[in-house]
Amino acid sequence: MDVHLVDGTYELFRHFFAVPSHVTRDGHEVGAARAVVGSLLTMLEDGATHVGVATDKVIESFRNEMWPTYKDGSGVDPTLLAQFPLLEDTLEAAGFAVFAMVEQEADDALASLARIAAADERVDRVLIATPDKDLAQCVVDGRVWQYDRRKGTVSGVAEVIEKFGVPPASIPDWLALVGDSADGFPGVPGWGAKSAAAVLARWGDIESIPADPADWDVTVRGAARLAESLAEHRENAALFRVLATLVDDLDLIADVEELRWTGPAEGFDRVAAALDAPALAERAARLAARRA
Repeated sequence: MDVHLVDGTYELFRHFFAVPSHVTRDGHEVGAARAVVGSLLTMLEDGATHVGVATDKVIESFRNEMWPTYKDGSGVDPTLLAQFPLLEDTLEAAGFAVFAMVEQEADDALASLARIAAADERVDRVLIATPDKDLAQCVVDGRVWQYDRRKGTVSGVAEVIEKFGVPPASIPDWLALVGDSADGFPGVPGWGAKSAAAVLARWGDIESIPADPADWDVTVRGAARLAESLAEHRENAALFRVLATLVDDLDLIADVEELRWTGPAEGFDRVAAALDAPALAERAARLAARRA
């Protein structure tokens, strides 16, 4: 079996900017939420059997206490934020396993679910459905892939190395050096994607990078300047690596069968009708009948 793990936060943002607005008769914006649900029903129609969806019920997480500018909900359109609980409730009514995160992030849930699923010998592939750079660290050769649903591409270890210049295990170090504007931390001054990849491809992690650039054994432009910057900002680099490292030891499920879609909950037709989308309930009912 394949296990599909979906970044519900990413999907909601993506659909919010991709689909037309839809305001119900009671004045609620529901366009993005119902589009995400429809998209996941399409995943089921295409053959997915085990699906877990992780969302950020609260945008802030424990990482905000570690770095003051770490991402939060400021600047996010209120009509988008208001659709998070709507999405979670609707997905649960549609029969999906939903993991709405509060202290940790959706990415941590995906990492933890991927670890659990990859350890199950019944699972052929774990597909983490998100293009986010962070999740590349979870890719495991022959077990866990990153799946970009929009592009229709699947990335394994070779593709991660081709894209970032480092293997999955070095992704947190790469992000720590380069920075991640989406997550709100700047990286180490002077370090870019190419220099970080060249040095980490040789040394693997920040702690192993020699203080003297003459010992790097790689050709990097401005090596002396980069070494000086890393020495000056090593404490921040270590912190950024912690921020970029996903928590993968959350006990969210005991068995992958908890992710099996078996049909919508009773009353999903009323939930779909409230979204002005009765077709969602009709599609879910047809799928459930087909799999019964």
